[in-house]
Amino acid sequence: MDAAAGSPSLEPLDDAGFRRVLVVVAHPDDPEYGTSAAVAEWTGRGVEVGYLLLTSGEAGMQRPPEEAAPLRAEEQRRACDEVGVQRLTILDFPDGMLEYGLELRRAIAREIRRFRPDVVVTGSGELLVPWGIDHADHRAAGLATIDAVRDADNRWVFPELLRDEDLGPWGATWMLLTGARPTSYVEIGDDAERRAIASLAAHEAYLADLPWHPAPADAIPEMLRAQGGAAGVPRAVGFSAHRLRGAE
Repeated sequence: MDAAAGSPSLEPLDDAGFRRVLVVVAHPDDPEYGTSAAVAEWTGRGVEVGYLLLTSGEAGMQRPPEEAAPLRAEEQRRACDEVGVQRLTILDFPDGMLEYGLELRRAIAREIRRFRPDVVVTGSGELLVPWGIDHADHRAAGLATIDAVRDADNRWVFPELLRDEDLGPWGATWMLLTGARPTSYVEIGDDAERRAIASLAAHEAYLADLPWHPAPADAIPEMLRAQGGAAGVPRAVGFSAHRLRGAE
């Protein structure tokens, strides 16, 4: 159905069975542009959510990287607290120079096997996304994560994870992609919207270096309303949803 014709084009995401969700992104603040609103809905229902950041975002501020990295990690921790995320893992791949490859896939597969999520959320890896040409790091992160989900479920890919670290294969049930044409939505309530605004506002020093950036209290509601329009609800977050296996 066509939202432009007055009918919703998305279906509600079948997330009632979600127990553990891993969100994989390139930088601090990346989860805060919509995804964190869905995260707030999930954690509010008791779902455990972890964030995996592949870089510290050290190249994203107008200050030396050695100062930016710990500051951005601190702000991400505060953002996580706002939406109920307790597990935050930040890797040390170089910001601005993230490269798709086996090393990156191995690192993500390692965290999937450690955390054992039934859902992995990441970017689509596409060059062209709804907001324009996507960042090279975002593209590398999305593609590597999509492949790492399969890698984590195959004992013969990165066998050293099992041999040396006792991390056996793990298969996620769902993969949810951002930055792609959405197929499903999570409806967002008042409290989750408020918490999502607060999670973006937690990146105070980072946003202060972006004078053109709209205030979180303006940006997040506008984003959620726009996605809600395609779903036929007041506010939503849309995902391209891929079920990888049947219910356990």
